[in-house]
Amino acid sequence: MPKVTLPQLPVSGLFAIMKPSGPTSMSVINDLKQLIGNSRLFVEADKLEKRGKGKIPTRGKRAREIVKIGQGGTLDPLADGVLVVGIGKGTKRLNEFLDCVKEYRTTALLGCETDTYDSEGSRVRVAPWRHVTREAVESALNNFRGEIHQAPPIFSALKMEGRPLYEYARKGIPLPRPIEKRKVTIHSLDILEWKGSDHQFRWPEKAFTSDEKKAMEKALEGVEENPIIKDELEPAVGDEPPTSFVLSMKVSGGTYVRSIVHDLGHAVGSAAHVVTLTRSRQGHFALEPTADSEDKGCVPWDVFSRASESEGGVGEDGWTQWEREVIDRLEIIEGSKPQKTS
Repeated sequence: MPKVTLPQLPVSGLFAIMKPSGPTSMSVINDLKQLIGNSRLFVEADKLEKRGKGKIPTRGKRAREIVKIGQGGTLDPLADGVLVVGIGKGTKRLNEFLDCVKEYRTTALLGCETDTYDSEGSRVRVAPWRHVTREAVESALNNFRGEIHQAPPIFSALKMEGRPLYEYARKGIPLPRPIEKRKVTIHSLDILEWKGSDHQFRWPEKAFTSDEKKAMEKALEGVEENPIIKDELEPAVGDEPPTSFVLSMKVSGGTYVRSIVHDLGHAVGSAAHVVTLTRSRQGHFALEPTADSEDKGCVPWDVFSRASESEGGVGEDGWTQWEREVIDRLEIIEGSKPQKTS
């Protein structure tokens, strides 16, 4: 890993963290802000001396005056992996990471679809799954590669006529028009692992009530002919878990990984939702950077977690452990162009 030559402090830059599954991206950034805002790496020494170290506000003008920080593409709480962080002038470069090519690994579980298209949501519909073979899934994947048009989930925050889509679905308000599909590019899409029933995943316990299903049907009335949300139960055979498999994909910005899994479930005559999701690459930041490229790796989140409890001592180089980890992976931004590393 090439070292970064630091110019005059403080610096602006980009680096990536390895977000864990569980917390929201915003909470991760707010936690990170407490360290960043108290570090001479990113804040003027005279400001630190005048203000003293202490808790940094997470919102408002005061927070922005201390340090500018942002992220280049939200990950859902369920998801883990690459989260690009911009500091200072680096925040102006974050839009580049919204539209860049990204890579993901996701685990799909057959037989059930949820309102959020992942295991964090509630069961909307269950369907037979034992008939689905690896060969059937591989054949169906052909229809998802290349340039496709993808509909965002109805339970999303995207707005139609000023109202979030999830409000239509929850309140039973008919959609005024079909959800506009987005053109995205799926550069690659393959089965990485076929787990079958050898796993610990299960469908969510929480399920839609009959009233919630009727509300969703009502919302879809204006755009679908006779929409019916109905369970198609499969005869029980012991307690065999539903089939699961892992997909790897390389996609353009704006792609909904959860929608690919949801639509794939329909394509094989079943239902499906996401149970794990990892962003393994975002632009030139990667979980596993290759040695013969200019890829940059990610700082593990536990480095920041430990530092939040106790920053530890300063080394001979004048930096704490978390600062050294960031410096090793930092892309310094001078004006609007990144400074070359050596």
